[in-house]
This record gives sequence, structure tokens and C-alpha cells, in this order.
Amino acid sequence: MSNRNTKKVEITDVILRDAHQSLIATRMRTEDMLPICEKLDKVGYWSLEAWGGATFDACVRFLKEDPWERLRKLRDALPNTRLQMLLRGQNLLGYRHYADDVVEAFVQKSADNGMDVFRVFDALNDVRNLETAMKAVNKSGKHAQGTLCYTTSPVHTPELFVAMAKQLRDMGAHSIAIKDMAGLLTPYATYDLVKALKEAVDLPLVLHSHSTAGLAPLCQLKAIEAGVDRIDTAISAFASGTSHPATEAMVAALAGTEHDTGLDLTLLSEIADYFREVRKKYHQFESEFTREDVSVQINQVPGGMMSNLANQLKEQNALDRIREVFDEIPRVRADLGYPPLVTPSSQIVGTQAVYNVLSGERYKTITNEVKRYFQGGYGQAPAPVNPDVQKKAIGNESPMEGRPADLLSPELNKLRSEIGELAGNEEDVLTFAMFPELGREFLQQRADGTLKPEALLPEPVPGKQKGSEGTPTEFIIDVHGETYEVAITGVGDAGSGKRKLYLSLDGMPEETVFEPLNEYAAEGGGSKRRRATDPGHVTTAMPGNVVDVLVKEGDVVKAGQGVMVTEAMKMENEIQANIAGTVKAVYVEKGDRVTPGEVLIEIEA
Repeated sequence: MSNRNTKKVEITDVILRDAHQSLIATRMRTEDMLPICEKLDKVGYWSLEAWGGATFDACVRFLKEDPWERLRKLRDALPNTRLQMLLRGQNLLGYRHYADDVVEAFVQKSADNGMDVFRVFDALNDVRNLETAMKAVNKSGKHAQGTLCYTTSPVHTPELFVAMAKQLRDMGAHSIAIKDMAGLLTPYATYDLVKALKEAVDLPLVLHSHSTAGLAPLCQLKAIEAGVDRIDTAISAFASGTSHPATEAMVAALAGTEHDTGLDLTLLSEIADYFREVRKKYHQFESEFTREDVSVQINQVPGGMMSNLANQLKEQNALDRIREVFDEIPRVRADLGYPPLVTPSSQIVGTQAVYNVLSGERYKTITNEVKRYFQGGYGQAPAPVNPDVQKKAIGNESPMEGRPADLLSPELNKLRSEIGELAGNEEDVLTFAMFPELGREFLQQRADGTLKPEALLPEPVPGKQKGSEGTPTEFIIDVHGETYEVAITGVGDAGSGKRKLYLSLDGMPEETVFEPLNEYAAEGGGSKRRRATDPGHVTTAMPGNVVDVLVKEGDVVKAGQGVMVTEAMKMENEIQANIAGTVKAVYVEKGDRVTPGEVLIEIEA
């Protein structure tokens, strides 16, 4: 009994960030957070995780909200509670490494706008990528929480995590977090790890564990027995599955013990009732793949990645192949030297796995991010990488060995110049820095007064099924944030092997001619690009948007030369020429939507 921890356990609730990131693809809007903030502020949490992670991206990409404005509104609405964010070290909230001056400015502006606690992590656990952010948090006078990304592999041992915790302590960490983003911890492994960390490092220790495998509540209990100081939980309306243990359940479990949290179950239940109603509003983002599933111990897909991967595959019309992707993820991860699966490495590994499955050949298409990974652009891989895959990605190029950001020149002034008058303040410049194309579009739409969030579908009416009893077959189609109600009312013959469809679009009668797929590639936007049939026809393996066209008509290209860059699932991909020859025609330009099978560029041998 003498070794038992007898202090009160503190709670960080992740309802405003990781809970909805894990279950509804980060889609909760600020308007649904603010009404409950008065009650959240009375609970007595150690902190509320409310920003960072994928929330910044989702605000700009889907919700058309200014993420900085969200932070300011939450700060005003929660005056008595620490606000906490998740920061990806040198990656900040984007998907690449930024120069030190951008990292320093981002941290300072986050602090100025109301952030109190910065949970700083690196996807590869490369502490060199944490140095600048940790210094910046300390300089701002805020709480720097150094983070261990927990994963299992031949190289990830308790000794490795203890050594990293000591480095974080020496770097100025005020606390240490175990970030079990995939729910890989087991109860007794948790006990041993917490015990080892508490004995080695005299700092408050936090456990963040997803319930993906159903083990997180047990892990939290064993962590408390081993001396952990704080646990992350989620209000029950957004708990369990790929989210986190329910706040109310853990509060009830500890009530009346020496670890009593002191939180009011009645107040927590009122908050849960509110969020239970809010969740219904986002039903279109629910996924069967966010439920508890112990197979995470095999595929290691973290909660936030699971819901987003399912949503992205749905958009690619390939949700039926998600199990193949789950099987491919651990194979890609091993090829990359066992990186922990957390943003951005989860997107890097996950998107490459999708390409490997959908293209029908492993590494037929290699994303730019995987190439950058093999070049050392994200840091040191935890274990040796697959040399064959590395050679396929970067040839005989030698990977860099230093801190990736040491190769980056200061870039803040350049960013200010590039975005110009569209940026009304430094926060806008930083939004542009995180997502150049997306950020510019967001700021332009804001200036034009044309910001429009993606549509939320109405809740389905119980017992009502569309398309039954011989009535028109009806669909609700969401295309780039616009929602259309389509009812097919009849089919006729238009001749030449074509079918005429009679339909109504948003209640207005329409007719269209359907042309077989072997003549033209199909696209939701009605593309008339020809279907790729020859080696000189450049096409894409996945639907996406054109980021850049690298050639023009008349250019001479080599086989394997990059001719265009597309973006799909938040990852950029360089599309290469299959043959050497002359560019005969270019059928796309920057910003175009493209679909697999279309001729995008034509090369004549």
C-alpha cells in the first residue's frame, strides 16, 4: 500500500478537439461549442483541449471559419479554464516543416489569442523537431507539455521512452504526456511505463489514450495506480470507440477514493445531454469504422485517422476497400521504419497505403510526402527503412542527417509578401503559411463575402425510406460543399447506345444523356475528357485537384519525369510520364478537379 499514489487525479476534457476529430472527422462548428461553455467553465477541469490538431485545417477547409476567431471566442467564453492545444512541433498545424521564425510567430500568436497549454509532439519522436516550439512556448510564459508518441515496434521500448522524457525535461517541459493515439497501450504495459517514467522524471505525467481497442479505461486505472497525475477524457456523448474514455465514467469510478477528481457528475450529465443533441446534427460524418475494434492492435490506425480515412475513402467511392487499406497500413509503416501513426505520419502512411491498394500495385505511385520522408525531410526514422522502397522513391540520393529545419531559411517576410493585402493581420499570414492554396482561397472568399461552409444534411426521418413503393429514386448528393436533391423519374433511349435520364434537380425537371464510360471518363462535374487508353496518356490514380502543371505543349519529357502535381486526401502527388516523348496536349490547369482514367496530358512517343 505504501507505493500507491494517493493524490487527486486531474482531468483534461477533449470534447472540443480530439473527441469530435475522432468520431465526426473534426466537423463540430464553433456555434455548437459556445452555448455550453458556461457549464464547461464551471466543471473544474485542469484544462479543456479546444484547438490544434486537425481543427485548424477543418475550420479553413470545410467549415469556412477563421480558426483564430474560434480561439478568441472560446477564450472569452471560458475565462476560468485553461485552454489546451495540440501542436506538431516543427510541423505546427500544417503538413510540412516550417522555418523557425514561423514556428516562433505561430506559438506567440496562439498565446496572445488565449492559448495556455501547448502539447508539443513530433510524429517520429525526433526531439530535434521539438526544440524550437518548446523554447517558444517557454518564452511566451505558457505551459509546455512535452509528448511521447506511444507505439509498438521492435525499437519502441520503455527505455527509449524514458530517455526521451529526460530530453524533454531538459528542454524545458513543464509536464510530460504519453500520447497513445492509436489505443495500443494495454493495462499492464501502461502500469510499467508510467512507473518507469515517474521514477525517472520528476514532472507531472499525463495519459492520453484512445478507446479504439476498448482498453483505454483499464489503462487509465492502471496508470492512476502507478502514479499518473492527469488523464484525458471525453464527455460521454462523444466518448468511446476511436475517441476516449467517458469523463463521467472515470469520475464515477474514482469517486470516494483517494483519487477522487472532485468533479460534479450532475453537471457533467447536463453537458453530455447537450452534446448528445449536437452530435445528431453531424450524422453524415458518422462511420462504422469509429467503433471499438481490437484489430487496432494489428493495424495501428489511430482514432482521428480512422474517421478521416473512412470519410476520404467514401469521397473516393472506395469505402468498400477500407479493410484492404487497413491491411496495407502496417506493411507501409514497416517499409518506412516504424513511424508512430500520428499526424502527419499517419496521413503519409495512410495515403500511401490507399494508393497502393487503389492503383493495384504497391508503390506504383509514390506521394511527394513519402519521397520527402525518405529524404529525411521529416526527421530521423525510428528504425531502418526498406532500402528497395527508398531507392524507388528517391533513387540513389542520400538522405539528410541533420535537423530538417536547419535547411530552411526564414520565411515569414516572404509569406507576408506573397499573401499581400489579403492578410489583415499576422494571424492571417500564419493561416496562409499552414495551407497556401487553401488559405489564400479562404482569405479571398472572406474578402469577397462568399465564405460558405459545407452543407449539413437534414436528419433522416425514422421510418421514411426514399425510393420505395415505385416512387422516384431519390438521392442527396454533396459536391464540394454544395448539396443537391436528385430524383430520377424515368429512363429513355437517346439512340447510339446512349440512355436519356429524366430527373428533377432540387425540385426542377431536368433531362440528361448518359454516355457509356468507355467513351468518356465519368466525373461528377460532367467532364468530357477522353478515357486514357495509351501509354502516352497521363492520368491519375485517385480523384483530386490539380496543384500544378509542370509541362506545356511542345515540351520534350523523359519517362518518369514529373509532369503535374495533384492533391488528394490532403497529400500531394507528383504524376509522372510513362514514356519519353513530346507533350502533344495539356487538358488541365491549376485548380481543376480530376478523376482516374481521364487523359490529363497527352505525350507522343
